[in-house]
Amino acid sequence: MAGMRFSIAGSAMLLFCRLSGRKTKVTPDQFWRLAFIGILLLAISNAVLGWAELYVPTGLAALLISITPIWFLFIEHVLLKRGGRVGRAALVGVGLGIAGMIVLLWPQLRATQSLGGWELLGAFSLLGSSFSWAFGSVLARHWRVGVDPLVGAGWQMAIAGIVDLVLALALGEHRAATWDYAGLGAIFYLVVFGSWVGYSAYVYLLRHVPTAKVATYAYVNPVVAVILGWLVLGEPIDRFMFAGAAIIVPAVALVTTAEHEIEPAD
Repeated sequence: MAGMRFSIAGSAMLLFCRLSGRKTKVTPDQFWRLAFIGILLLAISNAVLGWAELYVPTGLAALLISITPIWFLFIEHVLLKRGGRVGRAALVGVGLGIAGMIVLLWPQLRATQSLGGWELLGAFSLLGSSFSWAFGSVLARHWRVGVDPLVGAGWQMAIAGIVDLVLALALGEHRAATWDYAGLGAIFYLVVFGSWVGYSAYVYLLRHVPTAKVATYAYVNPVVAVILGWLVLGEPIDRFMFAGAAIIVPAVALVTTAEHEIEPAD
């Protein structure tokens, strides 16, 4: 699924850039930097997330992924010592966001029984997946590759798609694939909205917005999912969802309005 999605999305994005007059040719240095970022974000993080969701309960998976903003701050300001000073309000916002996630998902977490071997491996892999995503995002912000953002996103998706397809073939996953209308529809939706719209917007924001603000998507996504579940599937919204959303919204506001001293990216 990941290989098909990103191969199609990346190739189509590069074709669009070419037809619209953008320069799609890159130097060897630009290629390897784009490849490294794309593999971290899409071939590792996104694919591992998809695999882990087969074993890890949804609520626990969402909670584990919600630590991504902490990885952002740790990588940028501790490991790489980049990005300037993070204000106290932003740190408080990160903490509130995690607290809101726990409240939001508490019924699902409380209903989760003890994890088995595969579930435990999936849970730990999600921690690595979120770290890979944060690391690739920080590099994407600080590495000035010198290409158009859409061209860069196209190369990242195309390279990650090829890596995913090679791994899928090596693991024999193509034998278990079912090409029905639901599966093809899901891939089409992910190509258009997940990759062309969502990922391209994410790459753009990484270049123009502090990473602490970009990372707030990890708190907003579960709230959006709850609302969509209520509107589309008729799923109930309980008091935990209202309380969690009431905590998450001001948390995002704190992070997005906090003052950051940002150093110029390389």
